[in-house]
Amino acid sequence: MSYPSNMQVKPEVTPFFDPGTNTITYVVKDPASTACAVVDSVMDIDYFAGRITYDNADKVVEFIRENGLQLEWLIETHVHADHLSAAPYIQRELGGKIGIGDQITVVQETFGKVFNEGTEFQRDGSQFDALFTDGDTYEVGSMTCVAMHTPGHTPACMVHVMGDAAFVGDTLFMPDAGSARADFPGGDAGQLYDSIQKVLTLPDETRLFMCHDYGGQNGQRDIAWETTVGEERAENIHAGGGKSREEFVRFRTERDATLAVPRLIIPSLQVNMRAGDVPEDPDGNPMLKVPVNKL
Repeated sequence: MSYPSNMQVKPEVTPFFDPGTNTITYVVKDPASTACAVVDSVMDIDYFAGRITYDNADKVVEFIRENGLQLEWLIETHVHADHLSAAPYIQRELGGKIGIGDQITVVQETFGKVFNEGTEFQRDGSQFDALFTDGDTYEVGSMTCVAMHTPGHTPACMVHVMGDAAFVGDTLFMPDAGSARADFPGGDAGQLYDSIQKVLTLPDETRLFMCHDYGGQNGQRDIAWETTVGEERAENIHAGGGKSREEFVRFRTERDATLAVPRLIIPSLQVNMRAGDVPEDPDGNPMLKVPVNKL
């Protein structure tokens, strides 16, 4: 399948970096109107205190209001395991539709079992306003956007191409950081390699925006989140420079075996598979579960 991109359309991209989770949220403005999208928002949690706040989301809301923008979409590139989505909070403040890849149903089925969710937890993706399939298009103002299915890190991962910009989630990191892990349930290193190569078929000048950055392999540089397809193809230390699928799978598998579980994986999965809503107990109180020896 080919993925149309209009390199003449250059959206205005404003990043919001959260140092607590090393996540970058983006406000993406249609250059021809006041319409915008928010990609990968962050809700704050003090996990040890069981306290949720919205400082990061409020910065995004304030920016959109101050600039007179109209929010049309809240995009989740995947079900994040390292931060909680603030999409419902921002939607209540500003409107817009929440969208994710249609393979969210696979993620919901997998982790519905891990967290022993009852039959009241719907596993059909109905918590989201839109479920994208590979190649689906949608509009932000006059800008046509394309959803590209990129499984490997998770089954529901998608890259969203908006004009000359693409928002890659965890499919790719900056060239000197490589790629995301592929050892979560439903992950697959071979699929991840194929997905990366799919992204790298976009025009060389396509701007790529990362969901996370940690300052390089050893934190030796400043935080960065923007690169290009051409730079990734030539320089990505895991999947660029002509590295083969077999080399990538071997490296990714060996490396993943050494990685710790993300600090916020337990609250993140429960919230994010619900489109950002916190689960509740039978009395309607927000409540999170801690499964033992399940992850």
